[in-house]
Amino acid sequence: MEQREVTVRFCETDALGHVNNTSYFIYLEEARIHFFSSLGYPMDVKRWNFILASTKCDFINQGYFNQVLTITTSISRIGTKSFELDHQILCAQTGEQIAKGNAVIVYFDFESQSSASIPEELKNKLAVHAAQGGTV
Repeated sequence: MEQREVTVRFCETDALGHVNNTSYFIYLEEARIHFFSSLGYPMDVKRWNFILASTKCDFINQGYFNQVLTITTSISRIGTKSFELDHQILCAQTGEQIAKGNAVIVYFDFESQSSASIPEELKNKLAVHAAQGGTV
């Protein structure tokens, strides 16, 4: 399981004083990029083979300006051409769940513009990561 902390900026809140729903997707993207980097896939558009096929976020409690949030990322499924990440967004100070999300990541060949089988090396890294804190 990977963890990332973010501090809510004022610009990420709305007129009601809580984190705007669109901001959570930015936090989840940051967590995914950190996750890929931890697997040895830094953000390099010339060698990038992943597309986000689906993402969702369930809002459980409100987040606020200057609150420190912890985003955890774990693997919930490894398929032939795709895998799923589950995210939890928690208040770092209290552990209260703020939101939870999910992302379906497809291994993609941009040259042929089609999905491709996940290479064994990556599949093995995903499986090791899942065994350390996620489920498959």
